[in-house]
Formats: sequence, C-alpha cells, structure tokens
Amino acid sequence: MQPGGTLESRITDADLAIIGGGVGAVAAALAALRHGLRVVLTEEGDRIGGQFTSQGVPPDEHRWIEQFGCTTSYRRYRNAVRDHYRTWYPLTVSARNEPHLNPGLGRVGALCHEPRVSGAVLRALVDPYLSSGRLRILLRARPVAARTEGDRVRSVTVDRADGGLVHIVSPYYLDATELGDLLPLAGVEHVTGFESRHETGEPSAPGEAQPGNMQAFSWVFAVDHQEGENHVIDRPANYDHWSTYRPDYWPGPQIGLTAPDPRTREPLTRTFTPNIRSGPVLADQSQDPGDRELWEFRRAVAREQYEPGFVTSDVTLVNWPMIDYVEGPLIGVSEEDKARHLAGARELSASMLYWLQTEAPRPDGGRGWPGLRLRPDVMDTPDGFAAAPYIRESRRIRAEYTVVEQDVSLAVRGEAGATPYDDTVGVGMYRIDLHPSTGGDNYIDVPSCPFQIPLGALLPVRVRNLLPAGKNIGSTHITNGCYRLHPVEWNIGEAAASLVAYCLGETVEPHDVRRKEGHLRAFQGRLKADGVELAWPEIRGY
Repeated sequence: MQPGGTLESRITDADLAIIGGGVGAVAAALAALRHGLRVVLTEEGDRIGGQFTSQGVPPDEHRWIEQFGCTTSYRRYRNAVRDHYRTWYPLTVSARNEPHLNPGLGRVGALCHEPRVSGAVLRALVDPYLSSGRLRILLRARPVAARTEGDRVRSVTVDRADGGLVHIVSPYYLDATELGDLLPLAGVEHVTGFESRHETGEPSAPGEAQPGNMQAFSWVFAVDHQEGENHVIDRPANYDHWSTYRPDYWPGPQIGLTAPDPRTREPLTRTFTPNIRSGPVLADQSQDPGDRELWEFRRAVAREQYEPGFVTSDVTLVNWPMIDYVEGPLIGVSEEDKARHLAGARELSASMLYWLQTEAPRPDGGRGWPGLRLRPDVMDTPDGFAAAPYIRESRRIRAEYTVVEQDVSLAVRGEAGATPYDDTVGVGMYRIDLHPSTGGDNYIDVPSCPFQIPLGALLPVRVRNLLPAGKNIGSTHITNGCYRLHPVEWNIGEAAASLVAYCLGETVEPHDVRRKEGHLRAFQGRLKADGVELAWPEIRGY
C-alpha cells in the first residue's frame, strides 16, 4: 500500500508478459505455454479474444484457409469452434456432417459464428494452463507506465479496475494491445497513420506523411428479426446529425443502403431483407455476391443449420461500411477526444439500427423493420452491442524491416508473387483492404499476392526485449490493410512468443536470431515443427 491508499503488487516470476488480450495475444500465450514458459497476460477489457470476442468480428480469411495458409494452432481454434457447435447445438444431420461447417452461412468467410462461442472456445484452450498456474490473466487491467533502462524494458505497470497497480517484471514483453498502447509508454520508436510516398515509395501513399490519418473503426452489434413484434430502440440523441451525415466521397447520407464499392469506389446500393435466402455461399469468392445482401454478409446464426423450430430467426452481425466512424482517430488525441470518438462511433451504430427499424425500405414498399431485435446473448454483453469497438489500425513499430506495398501488391509484383523473405516466420493472404479514413480518404482496396511475414518486421529498431504481437508490426498504413486480418495476427503472435521461447532456451537475443544464420534456421525449424507454414505452395488465380 502506497501513501494515499493505492494498492500495489508485483509479478516477478513470469518468463513472458503479454500486454493486451486480442487475437495475437491468445496465439502468443498458447505458443509460449506450449514451450514451457510461465506467462502473465493482461487485458484492458473483460475478456480475451479481441476481434473474435469483444469486437464481434468473425474471422476474415482467404479462400484456401481449409487447405493451407495458417498455423496448426489457428486451425485447432477453427476446428474447436466447429466442434463446439457439433457437441452442444441441435444441428441438422447435414450440418453436423459438414466438415467445413459454417454455422451462420455468412458470406464474409467460411466460419461465421457467434462471438460468444469464440469466447468459450478460447477460454477452453487456455483453461488447462490457468489450472496449472503457468498462466495468469489479469482482466480490466490497462497499461499505464513502463520503466526502461537503455534499450530494455524493465517493468510494465497496469492499472486494474479496482484501483490497484500491478508492476510486472519479466525478461520479455509483447505488445498485443489493439492500439499499440505499450509502444509510447516504453519509448519504442513507432509510426501512426499514412507514411509518405517519399519515405516508402508506395504507389498508394500520399506525397506527405499524415500521422493522424487512420482507418475508420466501427462498433458492431448483433440483431435478429421477430416478425410482428416491435423492438424499436429509443431514438438516439443525435440521430438527426447521423441520419444526414455525409462524408465528401459518400454518394449520399452514410446511414442508408448506398455506399461506395470498396474496389471501384462507385456508388453501390445494397439490399437488406431479414431472413432472406439467396443461394449457397460460392467457393469462388470473386463470384459470390458478398455484401450485396447485408443480412447474409456477416450472418452468425442460420436457421436451417438447426433442428426444426429450434431457431426462429437468423442472427446477423452489423459490421458494414455504414457504421465506419471517420470523425477522428483513437490514437494521438486527448483522452477527452478519444472518449468523444468512442461515444460517437457507438451512437452512429445505434442510429444505423434505429434507421433500419424505422426507415429502411422494405420489398413490400413499406418502411422500417420494427421486429429487428438486439441480441445481447450472442455478443455476451448487456445490450447486444460489442463490448469494444472493432479496431483496424494500430501504432506500428519502426522495424528492422518494414513491409511496403511494392512487396505484396499484385499490380506491382504480378506473376512473380509477393517478395520472398529469407527470414520468414509465417504466411498470410488478404487484399490490401483499407477502409475510409479519418483524414477524408475513400477506400483503398487493391489485389495482393499471398505473402510471408518477415521476422525483421517483428523487431524494433532499438528496443531489445519488446516485440509486437498484432497489428503493430513493421507494416505501413497501406500494407496494414492485408497484414491486419485474423489468421495473420494469430501467426504474428505465435511467432513472437515462439521467438521469446527460443531466445530464453538458447540464451540469445531476438535481433541476433535474424542476423545469425544458424540461429535463424534453427528457429525456423522449430516454427515448422510447431505447424507454422513458412511459405506458400504454388497457387494460381489469386
């Protein structure tokens, strides 16, 4: 107890401290524990899992995900989600026997499911280590300080919701926060927003750096539809503002069904019809209607997957262009402005829901779907809105190697494929997908090639014992658009923790693993033994 009554404690027996509890954090913890390390993991919110759970975003993945292109541990997570449904839900015989079960039959990906289920699965994966005492999870614990000496972090302090401070002393730290919050606290050199074309040479970069210009974030919510019932929410206080709000590049009010097509930027009017059926999801995603029908796009519960009468309505997750908040970033602003932007994003989403309930056009010529009902149970929250906003962009380390657009762009690389990295620690694939930004930019959505994750992108230019474990690697604003997705973030977290385990076992530093051939090959061998794919097979048509 310090003067003034603040309760303080210390943790000094962890081999690895993971600050943040998102997708990369869980992968990192599992990897470290698998290698025998003692781990402490802190999370600002009330649950682990990040995008999978608190942010309400089922995995965005590439078209080959069922065959290759992810780590064995990520595949174990995916299989566990499916097994959870097979074990506990009254699925139809055909759904139960479908090897690639997609619980919600959503079109955004092959594993659309309830965030609550991801929460249960992730906790089940870590529960044995909690029981053994080798893993400690501190929830509602926000990083507030770091003590450094030279190029090393000596301790990190988290502030718990009960007012207590915990000082964590560990030989290694991973920043797995959604916004890269540990980087400024520890004095780690980093960047935010757009780099300049002069610095990176990227075709899509602006002429001058724009550090405050970042991707929109969104506040996701879950709804079903109960025909003949009225579940209209209270009219949001600023509904008049949001219902007429229109960014310069938007074809009309942002709240509506017309928004830019991400790839062409031309106006595209979607449809929204609760419980509609427009055919099976196509394996060739380039031919699938995708988000043209919004109800199906991120559907997490599909009635036909269950025994008759068990489910009365589908459940869809609203994570659409119409709720992208572009009024300001969450990084580089005052706490007051950050709170204002968070509240604004949530109210934008509430306004979208109110518009759907009261004004959205219906096929019968009417207006509004009053039977739309928030589903708190699906989100595992009190009100059906996600527990936290969906974050697309973080602070990013100044790294020994920074991945640039020219490394992965299909337009630049062509048939040669993405730049190969001798120090690869994993693979990923997604389009360079940048949502509208706080600086007034429209979508940047261009094809990329299947790529590798270079170890150099995980190594800060100076600090020796802190590594990124998520969207905060050495990517640019542009390449963040394809390195930020779920399987890639998982791979990054797993590789970072595996590197720590290797370094502790071999008494070597992370930077030396990359610089010394023998260590690099030995480390890559261990990754492969753990089921981390270091290169893509030969594929065509991406």
